Amino acid sequence: MTNIINEKRINQITTFLKSLNIKSKRFSEIIRTENVSIIQDFHQAFIHSSEDKIINYEKLEFFGDAVLRLAASNFIEKKYNQLSVGERSELRAQIVSDEWLTKVGKEIGIEKLIIKGPKALGDENSKNTIIGEATEALIGAVYKCFNSIQEVNLWLDDIWEEDSEIFLKAPYKFKSKTVLQEWCQSKGFSLPVYQIIEVSKKNGDPKRFSCDIFIEGLKESSAFGKSHKQAETNAARILIERFKTLGKI
Repeated sequence: MTNIINEKRINQITTFLKSLNIKSKRFSEIIRTENVSIIQDFHQAFIHSSEDKIINYEKLEFFGDAVLRLAASNFIEKKYNQLSVGERSELRAQIVSDEWLTKVGKEIGIEKLIIKGPKALGDENSKNTIIGEATEALIGAVYKCFNSIQEVNLWLDDIWEEDSEIFLKAPYKFKSKTVLQEWCQSKGFSLPVYQIIEVSKKNGDPKRFSCDIFIEGLKESSAFGKSHKQAETNAARILIERFKTLGKI
């Protein structure tokens, strides 16, 4: 049963938690003493529902969603208090997104901790989603240790600082469709038209979908992507970058 945690699993989880390098004495103490009741919460954060319908990471993920937004708001208040409310919302949306969670999950190697059932093990399409969900559950578990946001910020602030600078230097790269729409509206043009063609049937193919963008009936950009959304985003980003080079934006 996945709710039974043995010595090998405890060692695996404590080694992983140590690798997060959270600079907190009380968190280090949990790792040093291998506090089983708390380690059990982390164990649950790595169990997918395909393995156990009752004991899995879904509740911690739900909890982690709220914790993540609060911790991100806390970070922005400390680091970027000069930003307007709208700018804060845009930045926070980037640093709590599903894509961001998946990126962090891959960086910390969370996948090796996740326990999946046979169905999920064979589903490559759900791989990134599960990594992101488990990362959010892990955030919930870190908070649950002490009912405090402190350790979450001690862990994530350094990551957020680097990622926020990237976003703030070139926000159009992350919200290119919105920027393009706003540009069209500012020029009095109709909204851009995205034309999608499925080129390949292969799941995960980076060129599975092709997207052409038309503005006022003229094709302005083309790009590929492994999903509709990614193809549209890539095409919009390419067009925005070209407009910036030409001085149109």
